[in-house]
Amino acid sequence: MYGVTPQAYDRTITVFSPDGRLFQVEYAKEAVKRGSTAIGVSCKEGVALIAYKSAHSKLIVSESLKKIFEVDDHIWVTASGLIADARKLVDVARMSAQRHRITYNEPATPESIARGVCDVMQLYTQYGGIRPFGVSLLIAGIGPNGPELFEAEPSGAMTGYYADSVGNMKKEVDDYLEAKHKPDEELDFAIKRAVNALRKFSEVPIDVSNLEVARAYTTEKKFNVMSEKELAKILKGN
Repeated sequence: MYGVTPQAYDRTITVFSPDGRLFQVEYAKEAVKRGSTAIGVSCKEGVALIAYKSAHSKLIVSESLKKIFEVDDHIWVTASGLIADARKLVDVARMSAQRHRITYNEPATPESIARGVCDVMQLYTQYGGIRPFGVSLLIAGIGPNGPELFEAEPSGAMTGYYADSVGNMKKEVDDYLEAKHKPDEELDFAIKRAVNALRKFSEVPIDVSNLEVARAYTTEKKFNVMSEKELAKILKGN
């Protein structure tokens, strides 16, 4: 294209480069890679989200750092990248879940919530004057057919997984989970394995102050956050 420099494709979100790339979306994915790692695991017994909270200072109150967010009783979310962007998308998901309950007098499915969030993320890749969300989400929940886990990427792509991770150790953790995760195993065992994956590839020690875990069993259909006592038990290998 005459008169267009390579930098034009770099700066303009709505223009594809000659080789079919949207650079701003790719930069958003790089922001995700700089975020701390979060993992989701799903099996017949239930689904869980495991997140590492990166505290860059000893002065930070660890309880103020949140990496796992409630959307509804049966749907929770974790994220990696720009957590401020994640909070905005969580608000979108919460509104969608509440709207569904009021309209249909039943809980929304995790898939429908994930699809709605991805639709919003995709819109932010199409218009000038805005930027893509610099975050990837893991959306977990108990649906009509059992546990469900989805990843929402900055491009708006949505993919379902039995186990998945987002963040700066994604490749290593995904390879580890792919080799060891079994969809028919016990949920608590899957959680222990995910925590072991974090410990194996993390550059800093994992302890109860920087670890957050939420789980939901298929029979109960409600998430609960694991206590420090439960986390300590997992970290000790008991």
